[in-house]
Amino acid sequence: MDYSEFDDKVDGLHKGRYAGLPIEGLRPPGAPMPVAGETAWRLSVHVYDDDETLAGQFARFVETVETTEVKAIIIGGWGEAYEETSAEIVRLLTENAARLPALRSLFLGAMEAEECEISWIRQSDVTPLLEAFPLLERLEVRGGSDLVFRPVRHEHLKVLRFEAGGLPAAVVRAVAESDLPALEYLELWLGTSEYGGDATVTDLEAILSGERLPALRHLGLQNSEIQDEVAAAVAAAPVVARLESLDQSMGVLTDEGAEALLSGQPLTHLRRLDLHHHFMTDPMVERLTAAFSGSGVELDVSEQEDPDGEWRYVAVAE
Repeated sequence: MDYSEFDDKVDGLHKGRYAGLPIEGLRPPGAPMPVAGETAWRLSVHVYDDDETLAGQFARFVETVETTEVKAIIIGGWGEAYEETSAEIVRLLTENAARLPALRSLFLGAMEAEECEISWIRQSDVTPLLEAFPLLERLEVRGGSDLVFRPVRHEHLKVLRFEAGGLPAAVVRAVAESDLPALEYLELWLGTSEYGGDATVTDLEAILSGERLPALRHLGLQNSEIQDEVAAAVAAAPVVARLESLDQSMGVLTDEGAEALLSGQPLTHLRRLDLHHHFMTDPMVERLTAAFSGSGVELDVSEQEDPDGEWRYVAVAE
């Protein structure tokens, strides 16, 4: 799998495309529609839109688009997403699963900060999406408030991403307790306790063992206020030996966490090691650069924040 489209971590989407398809919305009545199976369909309403609800837009979608061919759906705003949860759209999707047999990629909550800050997005229990779509290969969710995820077994999921300013520990544990034999790409934005990110390294143990994730090739445990502790755990994690890329970016990574990565198991088998947005000192950045020079590892140590500053922060919080 080509993971290059995930390089834009904050947006999650890539240059107007999703799952390799151009992103399009519904056209006005009478206008020609894009080809159903060659489009990533974006359904979204703005908080200030009075003409249509997301439920109404979804009804129009299933009435006007050949839904049996749809491969990818992006759910943006559902109106007042900071007051209403995603429960209704989850229900609409699951109740119409039979009309979407080709759906393989789904992004729930793809809103820009101008529309709704990431930690204001009210999610819901998203587990029914995996239960209703057993052939789904990619599920991405933005927003951690009210987010629920239960342990599940899913045979075909390849990509699972949770973007949050604070990811609930219960969600992290549920991911760890899930059986996902086909999962290749896992990305968790752990966030901060201020926004509900209360996961600890202990909650990550089953993920780091890799026992339920035999196909995993990319692991992102990032955007964390406890990034040093996470890095220390990752440095000794059995799953790392079979990864192709490792992401410890966007968090409060200092020299302590970097030292753990350097002194832990070898990482030179990786194709990519992402540590961007960090609080490491210049000497440590130089050590890392030297350690991976000539190894073939693409190392990202960009976005160096002030290691001596009083305030250390994750890249995405509110």
